[in-house]
Amino acid sequence: MAITYEWRGDFENTAVNALHAEGFDHRVLDIDWSAQVHRHSLGWVCARRDGELVGFVNVAWDGGVHAFILDTVVRGDLRRSGIGAGLVAAAVSGARAAQCEWLHVDFDDHLQPFYFDACGFKPTNAGLIAL
Repeated sequence: MAITYEWRGDFENTAVNALHAEGFDHRVLDIDWSAQVHRHSLGWVCARRDGELVGFVNVAWDGGVHAFILDTVVRGDLRRSGIGAGLVAAAVSGARAAQCEWLHVDFDDHLQPFYFDACGFKPTNAGLIAL
């Protein structure tokens, strides 16, 4: 199974909407991901197998030295195969090339082994206000 990763790769909104719905357990929405990431993101990474989008991660940023991993998602039947870690590694490379100094992520507790062990993030203190 050859997986390719592309920083700021082309994608169809329908493919990202389907991945997002499956990965985050909600109905398929009609989000214009292309407009959203082109307007607000430093970059994004597309993972493909035989041309099919099988993973996606968005890298938002503050316009300076801080970038943020958002919505890492891999097709359900391909999870736990290293694709998610590959997405994050490509995001790290893209943020580093853009001269960011920090890459942030927040996540649910059950994803600690993924982000800390597989991807190399370190725990930090952070705050959150639910809106």
